[in-house]
Amino acid sequence: MAISITSGIEHPPLLVLLADGEVHSGEWLAAELGQTRAAVWKGVERLRAIGIEVQALARRGYRLARPVELLDARRISAELAADRRPHLHNLELLFEVGSTNTRLLSSTPPPPGTADVCMAELQHAGRGRLGRRWIAPFGGGLAMSLGWTCSDVVRTLPALSLGVGVAVSRALARAGALGISLKWPNDIWFNDRKLGGVLIELRAEAGGPAHVVIGVGINVSLPADARREIEAGAVAVAAVADACRVLPSRNLLAGAILDELLSMLLQYQQHGFAAFRDAWTALDGLNGRAAQVVVGDSAILGIARGVDSDGALLLETGDRMQRFVSGEASLRLIHG
Repeated sequence: MAISITSGIEHPPLLVLLADGEVHSGEWLAAELGQTRAAVWKGVERLRAIGIEVQALARRGYRLARPVELLDARRISAELAADRRPHLHNLELLFEVGSTNTRLLSSTPPPPGTADVCMAELQHAGRGRLGRRWIAPFGGGLAMSLGWTCSDVVRTLPALSLGVGVAVSRALARAGALGISLKWPNDIWFNDRKLGGVLIELRAEAGGPAHVVIGVGINVSLPADARREIEAGAVAVAAVADACRVLPSRNLLAGAILDELLSMLLQYQQHGFAAFRDAWTALDGLNGRAAQVVVGDSAILGIARGVDSDGALLLETGDRMQRFVSGEASLRLIHG
């Protein structure tokens, strides 16, 4: 089966010319685009209006605040192993979208055993867990979603986010990241700081298969102002750039994540979480540490003791072990 690439991505030509982060004169840009300098100025304003920072330097021209590697469907798909390629049904790249998860959830599910994937340069309504807003500066992250058809949603879903975490951590290792860990149930960590997250949603009809959509958001590189904005929401944040000696290509990273997700899903479909429990345990950033789990209005304090065979978090509280299949876990300091 050949991969269907409905790229759909049409980067504004002005953005393509500015992507290298160098200063380009209005005259040169106008000549390259076959436009007037007034039209170039209007194009700059349009980019600014959608959140892309373009700097104007007096008598010199324009440049992006920082260089950006634009997404490229062929470079992404080149990272897929030969035996994974037949399982990618469609790869769609968009310049702008409300939410990649929402887009896939509202579309027709892919054929069983194959995935539909959507990635976007700009995501205006990205979501994290519990309805939180996902902040990603242009060119500084990855927003991707993968749609998959599950026939056994009861067996598949409970620990699927943990399997996704393992897949993403493997992709990050391929890209040169060191020191990556996972926080139950949905976070990718570097030095106890959130580098990325997973959001799994589904649409199911009684008696039929479920359309599961896996959303992955990754901070690739974050400028100081974006870090401040995110941390204003009481989230300690990190980026792939913090974990790598050399910043990897966004396309390489996107392709590696997609490749590892496909590999994980094919194994998960056959063996469930058992195929990933040891790998997840080795990456568990909470294990053996004081933690708090919030469920509804209740906060339970204890020592995290890993996960069980179903992916439920185990929390030692006094003389007993409590098991959590949902909730919000976080580190907590022990006060003597």
